[in-house]
Amino acid sequence: MSRTWNTGVVALGGIALAAVLTVIGHLEVNDDLNPWALTISDFAVSDRGGVIDVAMVVLALATVALLYGLHRRAPRPGTARTAELLLGAWAAGLLLAAVVPTNEPGTAMTTSAYLHRYASVVAFLALPVGGWLLARRPDLTPAARTLRTLVLLSLALAAAMVWSAYPGDRLLIGLAERLLILTEVAVLATVAVTQARAVDHGVVVPHEGGATV
Repeated sequence: MSRTWNTGVVALGGIALAAVLTVIGHLEVNDDLNPWALTISDFAVSDRGGVIDVAMVVLALATVALLYGLHRRAPRPGTARTAELLLGAWAAGLLLAAVVPTNEPGTAMTTSAYLHRYASVVAFLALPVGGWLLARRPDLTPAARTLRTLVLLSLALAAAMVWSAYPGDRLLIGLAERLLILTEVAVLATVAVTQARAVDHGVVVPHEGGATV
């Protein structure tokens, strides 16, 4: 039980730290940057290697901790495996986006910028699908409705961001992206909180081979 509890707490701590670093990163950047019109990646590239990049890495590591806890508690191997792979894709996408920068605002797209964009797209799509599958797990039943609500909201925000990026001429794309990220991170936080509460309440979960953890 202690291992699952620890991973939940580590994940929550990582999420909180990433949020604080992201806010600090926004406060430290050039005042000319508009958070409603520019994405977080636009802010990050203006302070390459700064706290926003660090926040992305921290959030990816928090997801890895959460994945470990989920794997320890997996009661349905097929569904659990798919959800874990999708959360792994989210974490990998975050790490790649942190390492490979986008282009400076107003400049032409480069190869690294395209790689950054596609890594971000994979991450943004993988997490809600993974969250929907997680809602089917018996050990996450208390949070199933919340998870599904957050997933549907994130998909709606993703659609709004796609509209803004193409026919919308980037109208409020920064706002749409930040709301999308907030919603998707809430999915991770919901899973982590549910894990911690389950252990605090003494819930025994099945482990591979019929043992308990």
